[in-house]
Amino acid sequence: MPYILVMYYSRYGATEKMAQLIGRGIEQCRGIEARLRTVPAVSAGIETRVDPVPSTGAVYCSEEDLRHCAGLALGSPTRFGNMAAPLKHFIDQSGALWSSGALIDKPAAVFTSTASLHGGQESTLLTMVLPLIHHGMLYCGIPYSEAGLNTTTGGGTPYGASHHAGTGNDKAISAQESELCIALGKRLARTALLLGSDSD
Repeated sequence: MPYILVMYYSRYGATEKMAQLIGRGIEQCRGIEARLRTVPAVSAGIETRVDPVPSTGAVYCSEEDLRHCAGLALGSPTRFGNMAAPLKHFIDQSGALWSSGALIDKPAAVFTSTASLHGGQESTLLTMVLPLIHHGMLYCGIPYSEAGLNTTTGGGTPYGASHHAGTGNDKAISAQESELCIALGKRLARTALLLGSDSD
């Protein structure tokens, strides 16, 4: 069965919860499944090593997970208006996929979580899109036909799903943020299925 890869880095759990909601949206579409994968943390210390399998949550993403996906949802907390280093590090190693064109014409979406409401959600989402465009992927945002975009008082943008977690990471994902995550997953899955049927 084709799958949408939901690949993310999450430090305090908010981005992971968003990934699960996006996965729920994907799996509301018949004929496709969600595959949740995380990436390992990076460290300035060259001797630091991570366990080959995380103790909790999703397993680490492999190049093969990315190569064979029907679509991609990419998620990261915001770091100074940009994606977190672990996710960037993983993407920076995807040159073989780029040179082979493995991701060309596959749909992609992005999502983020921030500590402050105006902490760079939109810039983070847009910078996450740049390497995906270089890979030839097709960008799926959230259309304004989703009512939550007009009613949210927290996260939620046309560029992708977002969440305002608070400076203490103490804000739960709101009803509107949750709806927009699910809607993004569904749109990504529907697009992947449509593109897959066109290639048959």
